[in-house]
Amino acid sequence: MYDKQIIIWSRFTPNVWFMSYFCSMQNEAPYLDFGSLLKAHFPHKVQKISVNAGFTCPNRDGTKGLGGCTYCNNQTFSPDYCHTEQSVTEQLEAGVRFFSRKYPEMKYLAYFQAYTNTYDATANLIKKYEEALAFPGVTGLIIGTRPDCMPDELLDYFEALAREKFVLIEYGVESTLDKTLLRINRGHTQAETEDAIRRTAARGILTGAHLILGLPGESREEILQHAETLSALPVTTLKLHQLQLIKQTRMAREYQESPADFKLYDADEYIDLAIDFIERLRPTVYVERFVSQSPKSLLIAPDWGLKNFEFTARVNKRIRERNTWQGRLFRASSDR
Repeated sequence: MYDKQIIIWSRFTPNVWFMSYFCSMQNEAPYLDFGSLLKAHFPHKVQKISVNAGFTCPNRDGTKGLGGCTYCNNQTFSPDYCHTEQSVTEQLEAGVRFFSRKYPEMKYLAYFQAYTNTYDATANLIKKYEEALAFPGVTGLIIGTRPDCMPDELLDYFEALAREKFVLIEYGVESTLDKTLLRINRGHTQAETEDAIRRTAARGILTGAHLILGLPGESREEILQHAETLSALPVTTLKLHQLQLIKQTRMAREYQESPADFKLYDADEYIDLAIDFIERLRPTVYVERFVSQSPKSLLIAPDWGLKNFEFTARVNKRIRERNTWQGRLFRASSDR
């Protein structure tokens, strides 16, 4: 338990925040977690169920490139129940069977996670989304996608849906530096990221961002600058995770050839980096996670031997030791 200054930020213009007041309080969470967002929207427990709807990506099918992002092996985030040979309904059935044992009254969010889930004809996309929403107990959608794959026509659908259901569009930002996006074969620019986030949030849709800390070629200062860049955008949620080298990826081959180009953090180093990051992050952004855990059979490095909840506990302990909190170093200024 520790004292911290609680700073309340309010939107003044779309890009400028100002401090309304602060007071000293005890026992407040040092950062906004995703559970707090869900509690604000639901009176009951909700659980995400991942869905692989069989989509691909524009930098895999040749539209923008081939081979995908250099770090990507989609097996790393596909649960066992999530197989493309199964329909959306079958995957939801399997997910509900898995989660409902502990909480029979739980409700669910269909999480379209694998690859780019807005990359298809609009009619085909909506058909998949509506199939998920028709499943008993599903109360909303989380859609993982790329910033360069969000047409206005689809935003029209999500805007109308968000008036009745929980809708979160989660963009793979990965880095805010164009030099890094080019190096990892991401296939979009930071300008496209900013455009997609602004267009989505302007429709009243919850908007998330995903960021990898420690991509090759980025200094510590550049990594921390991501926090300030994202804080200037109307993001609701943020997922962080460490760079992981995964088997059968181009980045794994690059590491074998030039290991000096990579900084692979040990657990304690990364914990301090993540805390330094959230100190600079706008305090109204919900931090969904700090770390990701790839299957051991696919992971090359770093292997910390920690489950996600164990890692989060260590983050919380270190935050208390440092007597800090999300937004402590956040700068609200008109030049951002």
